[in-house]
Amino acid sequence: MLVKFSGNPIITPTESCWWEAYQTFNPGAILLNNKIHIVYRAIGVDKVSRFGYAASRDGFTIDERFSYPIYGRETCSASYRSYPSTSGGGFGGCEDPRLVKVKGDSNIYMTYNAFSSEELRVGITSIHVNDFLNKKWIWEKEKLISLPRKVNKNFVIFPEKIQGKYAILHSISPKISITYLDNLNFREGEYIESSHQITASPDGWEAEIKSPGAPPLKTKEGWLLFYHGISKKELCWKYKIGFMLLDLKKPEEIRYKAKQPVIEPNQWYENGGFKPGIVYTCGAVLKDKKLYVYYGGADNYVCVAYAWLDEFLKTIS
Repeated sequence: MLVKFSGNPIITPTESCWWEAYQTFNPGAILLNNKIHIVYRAIGVDKVSRFGYAASRDGFTIDERFSYPIYGRETCSASYRSYPSTSGGGFGGCEDPRLVKVKGDSNIYMTYNAFSSEELRVGITSIHVNDFLNKKWIWEKEKLISLPRKVNKNFVIFPEKIQGKYAILHSISPKISITYLDNLNFREGEYIESSHQITASPDGWEAEIKSPGAPPLKTKEGWLLFYHGISKKELCWKYKIGFMLLDLKKPEEIRYKAKQPVIEPNQWYENGGFKPGIVYTCGAVLKDKKLYVYYGGADNYVCVAYAWLDEFLKTIS
């Protein structure tokens, strides 16, 4: 259903750049001015996780890539360095960016996982569209929007308001859980309470349904949501990517769920990195009627898979 680009990986670590010398992976993506902008997670010699920037006009070829990080959290204290994260490595920072521009807004919102040795929570920031396009990385101050003292990850924002409200999807297991808000300001002490329970797909390819991947894409058939699941069929548990379609007006309702994964780790760049057997998406884009899914391979590389959207939707039965 999705074809992996023959030139994968499209972004690899740069040994000469201290901040991304070891790992470049788990990209978010957004379409602006007919260009695909990619924000990816990077880990370098200090083992702190930050975000880098690249861009592509055709969806495959990287035309622009910055030699410095465009976003990072405060410098990690010594205590962070005592307990490396099991989530892709690193001793603290930010991971797994999801970018979205909500229709009618002048800002781009970015949710991500904020982590240290003490906690793993969801952070949010924003930037004006013009600043983003002009490469002026003037981000709003981080706000942590998941509950303190509780592990939460992978919140995604819908690109349109639903029934006049901003919508944040924060869990897909055991059910689709969405919080509706009048704004995304998040005053002090205002959090999203989310829960995750291990559930398996009755169709069998998922031993465990994990979390949302990229922010939902609007299609004629519903909100297209890619998500992650763990397969138990192989000797090692492997991450795979599936998809579902949510109702446009009531996105808590699943209209369709694919019986098989659409991306699974079967290439060298998905099995030969920091964590073999991992494919992980944080960004998908529709451009010129083509669907591009950007994903991390083996927690080491940035990759892309693609399909004509109409052909992709025709497989739904």
